[in-house]
Amino acid sequence: MRKLLNTLFVTQPDVYLSLDGDNVVLLKNQEKLGRVPLHNLESIASFGYTGASPALMGYCSERNISLVFYTKSGRFLNRVIGRSRGNVHLRKKQYNLSENETESALIARNFITGKVFNAKWILERMTRDYPLRIDVEKFKQASQHLTIIMHEIRACSDLEVLRGLEGQAAITYNKLFNKMILQQKDDFSFYNRTRRPPLDNVNAMLSFAYTLLANDMASALEGVGLDAYVGFLHRDRPGRISLALDVMEELRGIFADKFVLSLINKKVMNKSDFFKKENGAVLMSEEARKKFLTAWQNKKQEKITHPYLGEKIAWGLVPHAQALLLARFLRGDLDEYPPFLWK
Repeated sequence: MRKLLNTLFVTQPDVYLSLDGDNVVLLKNQEKLGRVPLHNLESIASFGYTGASPALMGYCSERNISLVFYTKSGRFLNRVIGRSRGNVHLRKKQYNLSENETESALIARNFITGKVFNAKWILERMTRDYPLRIDVEKFKQASQHLTIIMHEIRACSDLEVLRGLEGQAAITYNKLFNKMILQQKDDFSFYNRTRRPPLDNVNAMLSFAYTLLANDMASALEGVGLDAYVGFLHRDRPGRISLALDVMEELRGIFADKFVLSLINKKVMNKSDFFKKENGAVLMSEEARKKFLTAWQNKKQEKITHPYLGEKIAWGLVPHAQALLLARFLRGDLDEYPPFLWK
């Protein structure tokens, strides 16, 4: 159980939610685990299948407290809300801003600032942790270049220019990605990003990690009442979760990239976990995918101090925290969307 931004996150599995007066009560096997007053909650997010009592759902609906259900792994199931009040205004604001490219750029540049800032500090961490195993001067030069690009991003109000700056930053960062692979160099090398299909072991893992992160982000956005398919940087395309791709930009490097690098450098994954198809596509075996998913779920349980909120939360709740902050910005409660800036 974790309370964050007036949202109660129930992350322990098999917990049943019930109502007692003006309180939500958490029960597991008839044992009371906790009791939280409902008067200052905006929403309750439950990760599991056990459910909630009709009385609690009715209480929350009457008082505009959203009740959101996810699977244990974080996939969005449904959202119980009462009469449409705040939610419809939130989505209308999202749609209106998305239609305006200048306004979209002002929001999107914060996502990209977060992405480039985090990429810079991934490189800086490498110079601190492995000074004898990498070319420190090259990493420092790349870090300085990313700082220059960040200043340009902060002054940018044009989507096309912003995409160009993001591309420059990606090239600078990707040039050093292979240098961050410190083990199993014969079997794991990265020269450039290949997507459909991935053409090597590293790209196969990156693609899978990005897919998982995008799904987690989409679930978090749906949970706060936003439309995961209407973005600001990524424009509308049928079937594409554009807003999820927007917000996950700042988490790509620090969560997905670092996760993949750790699987290689700690020798959790090895060359026997992959196979190549006739068209050149490299895929993970079924057992490898299970191993990857287990490690991913374990990573989501690790704690980190949220840089904006100053609170210690599980990595798995970071997408939900960012979704809540984005919703607050769109409602006018915050002057600017605060990206996740990691050091």
